[in-house]
Amino acid sequence: MTLIIAEAGVNHNGQEKLAFALVDVAHKAGADIVKFQTFKAKNLVTEEAKQADYQVTNTQKQESQLAMLSRLELSFEVHHKLIEYCNSLGIEFLSTAFDLESLAFLVNDLGLTRLKLPSGELTNAPLVLAHARTGCDLIVSTGMATLSEIETALGVIAYGYTADEEKEPSMQSFQEAYASDSGQKALREKVTILHCTTEYPAPVEEINLKAMDTLGQAFGLASGYSDHSEGITIPIAAVARGAVLVEKHFTLDKNMEGPDHKASLEPQELEAMIKAIRQVEIALGSNVKTPTVSEVKNKSVARKSLVAATDIREGEELTKSNLTIKRPGSGLSPYLYWDFIGRKATKSYKAGELIIE
Repeated sequence: MTLIIAEAGVNHNGQEKLAFALVDVAHKAGADIVKFQTFKAKNLVTEEAKQADYQVTNTQKQESQLAMLSRLELSFEVHHKLIEYCNSLGIEFLSTAFDLESLAFLVNDLGLTRLKLPSGELTNAPLVLAHARTGCDLIVSTGMATLSEIETALGVIAYGYTADEEKEPSMQSFQEAYASDSGQKALREKVTILHCTTEYPAPVEEINLKAMDTLGQAFGLASGYSDHSEGITIPIAAVARGAVLVEKHFTLDKNMEGPDHKASLEPQELEAMIKAIRQVEIALGSNVKTPTVSEVKNKSVARKSLVAATDIREGEELTKSNLTIKRPGSGLSPYLYWDFIGRKATKSYKAGELIIE
């Protein structure tokens, strides 16, 4: 089954009560994982860092990234409460770390064994290496990245998984790790790579969903999709294309103040997306083409048989005039039509009677 991550992100607006409400929504909708973002704003951005255009548009407020992100932090104490609550509900807690302090907290204090490396950190080699050195399974998002940048990051990850921590990292050592059998084995066993378009909301014409296939083929890894488009169509399509994981932002209300709410699903939309994904998974079935159980009983109803078009006397020649093809399909196959033309009837038939020669 496709792993479905309901991305709460920072849609709690820094409020503990809203964070817990988001967990409830994700659990009720049937998500496998609810994901947050863990960071210390002071470790993440400089005082001069500007907002992205979409952040200005969505918040309708122009300020520094530091000011915006400071309001969106969740304390480590709240993280402890959230993971305990998730465990009680049976939904996996996941969070994205944007700095080394936050990464250490997620692994050493919360005990996470799965981590998400966000698109924006793909070129942050020290943080990428630190993620791999935890030994955790990694979900690697690739928004804004070229194939070359992705391969370089995977080299860092392969190195982190396989190299002695006493060894000094270098570009050459990353390349060697990526090319090694042990590095490739570690990547296949522990890394899922996600296609992503980093814009909020992402224009449909820039989704390029086929690139998800390219990632899987290029790197030999399980591939999935992190979605920032409006609505639920694209993630459902991603599952139909074979995504092993789908991630989607959600919120309590799109009209709330904050940078990501407008590009997120509301609770009923999240439920609809997950329901549709599960239906698609069932519908995909297997690659074997054969009549299904329900189809077998319809064969005789939907197909046709050789039938007498007129009354036919015993010994009379069967011709195109007195032989036809009609339902039901419980008689002789229409494929025998030409074989019967020119034969003598071995018995008499009434018009409409199945031929049983």
